[in-house]
Amino acid sequence: MAKFNQMNSDQDMNVVGHLAELRKRLIITGVFFIACFIVAFIYVKNIYHLFIRDIDFTLNITSPADIIWIYITIAGIVAFALTIPILALQIWLFIKPALTEHEKKTSIPYIPAVFLLFVVGLTFGYLVFSKLILPFLLSMNDGTFNELFTVDKYFKFMFHIVLPFAIIFEIPIISMFLTSIGMITPQFMKKIRKYAYFVMVIIGAVITPPDFFLQIIVAIPLIMLYEASIYFSSIVYRKKLLKQQEAITEDETE
Repeated sequence: MAKFNQMNSDQDMNVVGHLAELRKRLIITGVFFIACFIVAFIYVKNIYHLFIRDIDFTLNITSPADIIWIYITIAGIVAFALTIPILALQIWLFIKPALTEHEKKTSIPYIPAVFLLFVVGLTFGYLVFSKLILPFLLSMNDGTFNELFTVDKYFKFMFHIVLPFAIIFEIPIISMFLTSIGMITPQFMKKIRKYAYFVMVIIGAVITPPDFFLQIIVAIPLIMLYEASIYFSSIVYRKKLLKQQEAITEDETE
């Protein structure tokens, strides 16, 4: 009985230790996010002008609150993008004790890769929005309607399209990381390929106007991303198997 109580006590202490460590990682991430938000808010007008430099129409406001809303939203998105490397690092530090030495070394490069892919996804999504979706929608107005664009609706619509691309572009690096720690395999990803394709088509339909041509244009890069994820997952998986085989060979030699 005493031994059982001791085991429960050790487990409780272990859980408390994990929660304390998680709290520490969340605080560090939160502090960094706030710092980035403050810096981004200071330069938010410059960032705002970067977003509107490709449009040839004037954005209007219907309420003074629209100004602060858009500034906070832009600063928040920039702060989140800048916080991604720190968030990834804190997640890695949190799970580090459970990783082998090989997994620790191979997973480190994923941290900057997560940030780069997020930025690439944002850029790609913005290009799709500004070069394809927005011109298509504007071309539908042949002078029948008087165009009045508000800051609130314009940026909500743009972020609705752009942000999903930033998240979806993380699929390759996430698949590589999960493969490296043994949670998925390229065989599993191939097995669910048809379901993944279906999801990609649905996402393409949701973030684009109801035009079949545009939906296909958006869905194709998403499907290519999934195929790239399978390819990179296969590379990681082969290296992992090779490392395991080398370890077995060394043990047998000894």
